Amino acid sequence: MKKDVTMRKNSFVKGAFITTLGIVIAKIMGILYVVPFHSIIGEKGGALYGYAYTIYTVFMSIASAGIPLAISKLVSEYQTLGYYNAKKRVFLLGKKLSLILGFVCFLVILIFAPMLARAVLGDVTGGNTVEDVTLVIRTIGTAILIVPLLSIYRGYFEGHRFMSPPSISQVVEQFVRICIIIFGSFFALKVFHFSLTTAVSIALAGATLGAFFSYAYLLVKKVNNQGRFNERARPVNEPYISNQVILKKLFYYAIPFIMIDIFKSIYNYVDMVSVVKGLVHIAGYAVGDAETIYSMLSTWSAKFNMIILAISTGVIVSLIPSLTESLVKNDMTQVEKKICQSLSILLYFIVPLTLGISLLAKPIWMLFYGKSIYGPSVLSYYIFVGFFISLFTSMISTLQVLKEYKGVFISLLSGLLVKIIFNMSLTRAFFKMNLPAYYGVITASILGYLLSFVLCLIFLKVKCKIRLEKVLRDFMDILVGAILMSIILFGLSVLVPMYSESRILNIWIILFYGIIGMGVYFSYARIIGLTKRVFGKDVFSVIKGIVLRK
Repeated sequence: MKKDVTMRKNSFVKGAFITTLGIVIAKIMGILYVVPFHSIIGEKGGALYGYAYTIYTVFMSIASAGIPLAISKLVSEYQTLGYYNAKKRVFLLGKKLSLILGFVCFLVILIFAPMLARAVLGDVTGGNTVEDVTLVIRTIGTAILIVPLLSIYRGYFEGHRFMSPPSISQVVEQFVRICIIIFGSFFALKVFHFSLTTAVSIALAGATLGAFFSYAYLLVKKVNNQGRFNERARPVNEPYISNQVILKKLFYYAIPFIMIDIFKSIYNYVDMVSVVKGLVHIAGYAVGDAETIYSMLSTWSAKFNMIILAISTGVIVSLIPSLTESLVKNDMTQVEKKICQSLSILLYFIVPLTLGISLLAKPIWMLFYGKSIYGPSVLSYYIFVGFFISLFTSMISTLQVLKEYKGVFISLLSGLLVKIIFNMSLTRAFFKMNLPAYYGVITASILGYLLSFVLCLIFLKVKCKIRLEKVLRDFMDILVGAILMSIILFGLSVLVPMYSESRILNIWIILFYGIIGMGVYFSYARIIGLTKRVFGKDVFSVIKGIVLRK
């Protein structure tokens, strides 16, 4: 049988590279499409799109958020133990469970969409209507029929440490989705002259079609490589494990992951029901301006946060099966090494990336969305929300794998309470200080995620006895490199302006500063030995192997 090079098992570092690369490519595609999409549907359409996606993420958290990662963890556990029959039944039960949960959530959305729409808009009038929001919520709800099943397949591949197919499937999903979003909304508005609500609904249907084609790709990949999933590393006398035991373990592993996504969705929900009303009633913004700012928080600025979140997702997806394998083997030295390495890898990329995007917020916004009164100031600060979400997600997922569920719950709840308590009070405080009132909303999110992250570190240090001194040393070197990069870029701005009124010139400005910034940071990291210290001595061989597919 011909060997399929895309189905090789990957080490933790190589798996993290492959997974992160696929997710980052998908997220970059997700950013590039917003340029035409924004010009097609405008700010009002962006707010409508954001309303639907916020509701969708809440229900997706219930339908599938924890199950794929639980599948990955349990498959990796049984594969390591040699329990191959149990491993297959994990996959079959996961599929059934995802179909049931997806269908139930779809029905709830279908029936209660008008109530959800009224909860979103409250007593605010003059913008999108309850009927508009109801339609887009029902449209995006169809994706819940497919996405949970797709997630099960990805978790099954990742549990076997086959990282390439799930990464490619994300690119396929994003490509199809973007085609539907751009061409669907364009033809709906510009050719057939449908309403804005219809155009946004067609764009939202791209999530369903993208998931379908991605699922079809993984299904074909699994069928064509069935032998790789049936490989047995060693013969064992496998005990019988009942379906009830497997389901109990799945729920046991999934619930913390579900909690993580639900709590993150609640952050967005808090903003959805309070930002527009808060800016109107507290700061005196017009309804149109308030909805514009909300669309920037929920849709347009959030697109750039996705790049940072993609890095943490790639690290987590690779870490969970690898960390589970070490835990099953009771190799605590490797457990500690992988946790510390995953956090250092994450910081290595997201610290300079966050500072770079914040620094170049004005040309980036002009390039993607055109001139805006609020946009650059929103992006320059909101990008730090993505930074702290990445740190929070990676560490709380690590606690979950270590079965430190008390720490997971305390961290999640504490951060959410900070967000709820300070969201409106900080909005009022920033307004009274003659600073942008919406900075209060962003600051509340940052404080919530920061508190959750710090509590996770405390639990790792005190409860799990994980030594984080090396991570702290790496972080200080990373921070120095990122600050050095920022200083040099600020100095260059005397010679080369950081902003232009021309979109075309902004492309060259971003490329100029981006290339120089990366050059400075990565050169510094290599000179002081930071790169090899974070990734290992063979890091450049690993990258070469991924690029050349050897």
